[in-house]
Amino acid sequence: MGSVLTKLSKILIANRGEIACRVMKTARKMNIKTVAVFSDADRHSLHVKMADEAHYIGPSPASESYLRQDKLLDIIKKTGAQAVHPGYGFLSEQAPFAEALAAQGVEFIGPPASAIADMGSKSASKRIMIDAGVSCIPGYHGDNQDEAYLKEQADQVGYPIIIKAVSGGGGKGMRMVFDEKDFMAALRSAKEESIKAFNDDRVILERFFDFQPRHVEVQVMADSHGNALYFSNRDCSVQRRHQKIIEEAPAPGLTPEEHREIGEMAVRAAKAVGYKSAGTVEFIMDTVERKFYFMEMNTRLQVEHPITELVTGVDLVELQLRVSQGEKLPLTQDDINVHGHAFEARVYAEDPANNFMPGSGDVKYLSTPAETENVRIDTSIRQGDAVSVFYDPMIAKLVVWGPDRLSSLALLHSKLQDYHVVGLSTNIKFLKDLATHPNFESADVHTDFIQEHGESLFPSPAPLSDENLALTAVSYLLSRTSISSLSPWTKSMFSRLNVNHVEEVKLSSGDTDLDIKVRCAAPSYFVSIDGRPEVELTADVSLEDNVILGSGNSADRKLECKIVQDGDNLHVFCDGTETVLSRHVPKYLKADDEVGLDDGVASVEGLVQKIFAGVGDAVKRGDVILQVNVMKMLFDISAHRDGVVSSICFDEGDRVSKGQLLYELEE
Repeated sequence: MGSVLTKLSKILIANRGEIACRVMKTARKMNIKTVAVFSDADRHSLHVKMADEAHYIGPSPASESYLRQDKLLDIIKKTGAQAVHPGYGFLSEQAPFAEALAAQGVEFIGPPASAIADMGSKSASKRIMIDAGVSCIPGYHGDNQDEAYLKEQADQVGYPIIIKAVSGGGGKGMRMVFDEKDFMAALRSAKEESIKAFNDDRVILERFFDFQPRHVEVQVMADSHGNALYFSNRDCSVQRRHQKIIEEAPAPGLTPEEHREIGEMAVRAAKAVGYKSAGTVEFIMDTVERKFYFMEMNTRLQVEHPITELVTGVDLVELQLRVSQGEKLPLTQDDINVHGHAFEARVYAEDPANNFMPGSGDVKYLSTPAETENVRIDTSIRQGDAVSVFYDPMIAKLVVWGPDRLSSLALLHSKLQDYHVVGLSTNIKFLKDLATHPNFESADVHTDFIQEHGESLFPSPAPLSDENLALTAVSYLLSRTSISSLSPWTKSMFSRLNVNHVEEVKLSSGDTDLDIKVRCAAPSYFVSIDGRPEVELTADVSLEDNVILGSGNSADRKLECKIVQDGDNLHVFCDGTETVLSRHVPKYLKADDEVGLDDGVASVEGLVQKIFAGVGDAVKRGDVILQVNVMKMLFDISAHRDGVVSSICFDEGDRVSKGQLLYELEE
């Protein structure tokens, strides 16, 4: 469409989840109708409900639905959509898709296909950047993919070195190598993961800096009239598995000159490829020499774009849509000012204590902080929805703004305390511990932050105080009575006609059985825990949607708790923490031969990618038996002890569910 003004009246969003919902909000504001597409897994999803019309695109696997260009083109033709917003992921950085749309006269709400191709190749992009005067990391960016030749190049560049998929992103197809003897195994692993994720096993090599670098990126926007601007920058240094967890804008600790330097480099990068629409130029920052090195350009709207919107006051999706209509950017560089500080915390279904293993399952209970002008939640997950094994396990993005970094960080921590999820493991506690970590508070961040501070970032959960445990016990007891009318007469069940009566509450915390005794002497309750002195408190209890809400006072201290029941577990939220208690099951009723998660049982859902051992093979503890693909990340399943493989319970390509037995060993 070039620079021809074409008013958009209907767009198709070739994506799902929170980003589809995000685009719809701005489209609705601009009176542009939206078309959603959905797979079997997303049939009842929020983005389907929000769209003006929605069309089925195929089975749950992305390869059979959201990645099917032919199906998307059919739906575009059927609906008369004038343009397609790709969101992020899926087809957002696929040049052939942009070309196919152009051939049909449909606008791709993003950059030209040529820019996607140039920046999508990590090797080509480095050569273009060097020609444009943008600093790049030393390494090998050539076309020769012979393994022996790559090994020679790695030896010349020097170790440590990073192997990166040419078409990669999100940490997929990336391996770190610290010693030359480990290079070949890492190369083959990276190529295997890359071909699975991107259908392309080409790689580049880059020197890994051992000076604790920072990941700093710049938001850019360009129109079809030759204008390109930068909209501040973001720091995304704290990552796990090379994937971002928390982002902030602007990047802390940079001088005004450095802010301008990195912004102008990003604009040069965009102009070098004839860019249009929103994009993000990512840099590694040498914190010793204070230098920036180009890493890559994401030719799409970035997941963390909301923090840029909060500090600049600019709706980036609106600018994307206006640029796609052929309009000029309505701003100059001098018009873009940064106010305050913003953080984005990605709430994931994952287990941080288990190497951030991705998870899936039903969201049985969800309670989020209220949105305000300073608190924003981008999500598509509602209570009762499922986090599917087929897609990214992100539940939401919690985004906050404050007048300065510390006030913004304090607000983030406060709102994380109000974010309650039951039904699957999340990283919320980890995010809270990260937000209060002294090094993070002082902005002493770098890409190895989690590895360096691992022990202090994973503290053992603090037990409930006796006062909170007492309120929990009383609330739980009262909820089991006539909860519809907790009158003094109902509560008098404890006194048994003025004779003190003791009720026992059977709960467990982990492997520890709690001995809790409750007696009532109206208007107070007296609670003894494991023989310690009684806690005196008053209590009022209500029930909302099967959630127990308790409040009371003890020694002039106000107490509040929320109890969410999930099977035999009680998820207790109080004082900003979550504690899981179990309704007590006597030890003599527990199976002695109960299989643990390390005994060949799947701890997550996924696909069996590869089987390395067969029946009759002798294995030692730690030997890899099979590999599971969890949301395009490959995880090795290793033998939990020495033994002989007596059975492999699945074939390659089979889907496994959490709790299923993967293999068996015999002596």
